[in-house]
Amino acid sequence: MMVFRFSIVGLLASLFLFACQQPNSSDDIGIRPFQEKHRPQFHFSPPTQWMNDPNGMVYWNGEYHLFYQHFPDSNVWGPMHWGHAKSEDLIYWEHQEIALFPDSLGYIFSGSVVADIQNTSGLGIDNQTPLVAIFSYHHPEREAQGTTDYQSQGLAFSIDEGKTWSKYPRNPVLLSPGVRDFRDPKVFWYEPSNTWIMSLAVLDKISFYSSPNLIDWSHLSDFSVEWANFEGVWECPDLFPLTAPDGSEKWVLLVSINPGGPLGGSATQYFIGDFNGKEFTVLSNRVLWLDHGTDNYAGVTWSNIPAEDGRTIFIGWMSNWEYAQVVPTTAWRSAMTLPRSLSLFGNGESLRLASFPIEEIHKLKGTPISAQGNSFPLQSDILHLSLLPKQEDFSIEWSNSAGNVLRVYRDGDKIAIDRSLSGITDFNNLFSKTQSMDLEGLNVEKMDVFLDKASIELFINDGQRAMTAIFFPDSTWSHFKCQGVELPVKGNYFRSIW
Repeated sequence: MMVFRFSIVGLLASLFLFACQQPNSSDDIGIRPFQEKHRPQFHFSPPTQWMNDPNGMVYWNGEYHLFYQHFPDSNVWGPMHWGHAKSEDLIYWEHQEIALFPDSLGYIFSGSVVADIQNTSGLGIDNQTPLVAIFSYHHPEREAQGTTDYQSQGLAFSIDEGKTWSKYPRNPVLLSPGVRDFRDPKVFWYEPSNTWIMSLAVLDKISFYSSPNLIDWSHLSDFSVEWANFEGVWECPDLFPLTAPDGSEKWVLLVSINPGGPLGGSATQYFIGDFNGKEFTVLSNRVLWLDHGTDNYAGVTWSNIPAEDGRTIFIGWMSNWEYAQVVPTTAWRSAMTLPRSLSLFGNGESLRLASFPIEEIHKLKGTPISAQGNSFPLQSDILHLSLLPKQEDFSIEWSNSAGNVLRVYRDGDKIAIDRSLSGITDFNNLFSKTQSMDLEGLNVEKMDVFLDKASIELFINDGQRAMTAIFFPDSTWSHFKCQGVELPVKGNYFRSIW
């Protein structure tokens, strides 16, 4: 059970500000938790109030831990805590008590968690492996004073498998070099040099640091290339290796950016290259995007996944800073994407990153869908469809009795999601705009669609392209129609994780 309690001392002004921004009424009032009108049924969402970036994902003793940016006192952004949940399969989640609270050094911004198996930090007790959280402190009062050193890196540790956490008594462990944006540490163990490597977002570059013990950090190098997207602040880096189709090892660097996404607001770019323990060098000179929809941001990967599993598993925040705080939900705000397995396809400078839902998602399969016609009523609005386009241009759409329509279609070399008539859209000017993805000549062989109440995740060719979008229909989707796809339409209705 997650227990929420008021925890900010000395920040009453901030609490008053955010409390005043809560909506006065909602369709969700009086509805059983997790059954609210637009609440996702097979995606992770917080029990109540505000959530944004996933943080500190670590696998330990048979359990996946997910931490996340959380404000327990309002459904809009406020003094950041780390919420916490755990799962044995990344599908069914058990909500935990809040893990990290703000303190005199500031709010608890994004970061990562590692299993310090060798106890390099010395924080383990009685042979208990410490889980160590590395996070950014954000000091709001210093920011308000106009200083440039209001962000720093701190540690917390747990010796009871993540149940309770203690702050490192000599925090912070890494101070800002005088840069306003100095945050979001993602840490991993680099075996060749027996050191911890930290990737850190520093305004418009990624800085790499090393440490023998998670406490004492030395600067290694900076990564920034002139052709990257710099229209917003760089955030939430993640550096990890993947095996290319030719068997070689390549490294992928995720860099989220806000604003500046190709469809407006926030998005995640990535780079493929090599890492030698000190520097990251990139293969090609073009901007690549992890997801081509509007609503997949700040995603990172789980640490400490067993070698025998072999997967690199990612999850992102399923929203966009352009409108995240004004979407029409009240009891909670936002959800995570489906957990996705990452892989490389292509070769040489044409290497690309694919993302596709993990196989465990099939645990939720319910009643099969095998409709012969191109128009049929729906039994549920939580489902997976596997579609085979039979002609170049195709379209699929959902509709309901309120006259709402959500449409996905191909036009030439582009695939688009049109949510302009999908329901409630008037809370933001960007929201009703059609979002499109350039296929760049990619042959569309299959398309998987995951629909969950108020979100759609679209995957082309097992994740060679992906699009994610949220929407807010006035009533349940009740009808499906398609053109230009092979019949019968096949898939499954899903069961709820709640």
